[in-house]
Amino acid sequence: MSTPSGRRIEAPPSITHLAASALRKMIFSGELRPGDRVVESQVAGALGVSKPPLREALRVLEQEGLVLRTPRRGVVVTPLTLHDVYEIVTLRHDLERLAVDLGVPCRSPERIERCREAYAALERAAEAGDAAAVTERGFAFHVAVVGLAGHRRLEEAYRSLALQLHLCMAMNRRARRTHETLAGDALRHRRILELVEAGDPAAVHHELAHHGDHSFLTDADETFPGSSPESLGWLERIRSHAG
Repeated sequence: MSTPSGRRIEAPPSITHLAASALRKMIFSGELRPGDRVVESQVAGALGVSKPPLREALRVLEQEGLVLRTPRRGVVVTPLTLHDVYEIVTLRHDLERLAVDLGVPCRSPERIERCREAYAALERAAEAGDAAAVTERGFAFHVAVVGLAGHRRLEEAYRSLALQLHLCMAMNRRARRTHETLAGDALRHRRILELVEAGDPAAVHHELAHHGDHSFLTDADETFPGSSPESLGWLERIRSHAG
């Protein structure tokens, strides 16, 4: 007997799935920061789940690279060194710059519409007051901007940074909380969309370079271990330009 189209019954999400989703939100909202220990008893109590599904959820996040197990501390959110941040942020900017060079002005209505839809989702998340969703939707918007180039390998390279970019964006969102609302975050992205629609690559470059994604680097050399001559020199250049 065939099943009528559109009437398939989807299984409800498991407790493990819900716990994994909640843990991602804790990380992407900045509630759990890179290097923080995930105390099972505390997290299980906060989420209202027992330890077995929580442990399964942590295994899922470990496979995704969001957490790792250490010999003495147990499960921790994947830590970032200052050199890691230097590599992530500089590579992100170079990939975005190449995408804008190749994709703006954009002659594909579908690619522009993808950016509009990504921004609309970001705006809805901001209106709902969901900081973790704003981080995720912000990443999706930037992927859509990279997609303007119509360059599959470039977009795949950008997506491969997803975990690291999510962690950096979460830390930036946390750093900006004291002086920027979620609505303000959405407005910064709206400005990028408007410039993309106007077809002005130089203006898009400028906006991306001054997009406000360096807020979390104010005390980065104290926040992150593992510096290098390259990362310290880069951080000094950022501070001198900010001043």
